[in-house]
Amino acid sequence: MSVPSHFKLNNDVSIPAVGLGTWQAKPGEVGNAVSHALKSGYRHLDCALIYQNEGEVGDAIKGSEVPREEIFITSKVWNTHQTNVAEGLAQTLKDLQTDYLDLYLVHWPIRLIPNETSQLLPSNPDGTRSVDPFWNQKDTWKQMEEVYKSGKVKAIGVSNWSIPYLQDLEKTWEIVPAVNQVELHPYCPQHALKQWCEDKGIYLQAYCPLGSTDSPLLGDSEVAAIAKKYDVSPATILISYQVNRGCIVLPKSVTLSRIDANLKVIALGKEDMDVLEGLAAAGKQQRVNTPQWGHNLGFDDWFGPGNVNAPKK
Repeated sequence: MSVPSHFKLNNDVSIPAVGLGTWQAKPGEVGNAVSHALKSGYRHLDCALIYQNEGEVGDAIKGSEVPREEIFITSKVWNTHQTNVAEGLAQTLKDLQTDYLDLYLVHWPIRLIPNETSQLLPSNPDGTRSVDPFWNQKDTWKQMEEVYKSGKVKAIGVSNWSIPYLQDLEKTWEIVPAVNQVELHPYCPQHALKQWCEDKGIYLQAYCPLGSTDSPLLGDSEVAAIAKKYDVSPATILISYQVNRGCIVLPKSVTLSRIDANLKVIALGKEDMDVLEGLAAAGKQQRVNTPQWGHNLGFDDWFGPGNVNAPKK
């Protein structure tokens, strides 16, 4: 049994199964990480305007001498650009020093209204996020379809979208999203969302596949037992889990040895996949990324048991 190195999106675009995540990669670190990753064989980079490091990523790509057409580059339209997707795309293309993206995503199903507090993360006087409750995400998607038709992006998709949001978007979409990038790991497997998306030909992409700094995933005894069985690290098991279940995976690191190690994917037996698929249901459900938008995003497990980021009563 082998695991795929690439997946074929619903418009026949080929995407590498493993990509380098650049979220929370600091200036001065992300360029070195990208340069090393490209030398090590990565051909998939996951970026976003809100990460505020796309300029450094672009410099690293340019300096890598890897032909642009060999690199799959993803970016995301930020919440404050939802009224003008083309403007957000233009900024990203300029920063990444490229004429096109391979994949462009709607970062969140939330529009923020820029104001004097910030052009990216604006706040209201009471400290809450400046969310536009009247903005229709169908209008954002219409613009995404237009930039796709322009040829400046080879595929379009969404990020952090739940089933209710997708069901609403389905009523008017002309182009089915190719991807939905969400938090995925054995403590947050999102089985129902995965099935819904698969039925529509939408791939899930896994961010935070290793959990986070404070997540117990890498020290989980059942993950460790499977890692010992295959004589690999727990990280390899967690990354391989996603590819084995048919999801694209985006491990992030700025540590060069871990970048190398995270490219390794192995085939997992059914009994081991069953264990990993059942960890959340066995009481370990947990998320590591739940920003407070002051808006219900439609995830039933958004504030599941054990979530350290759940709002305090």
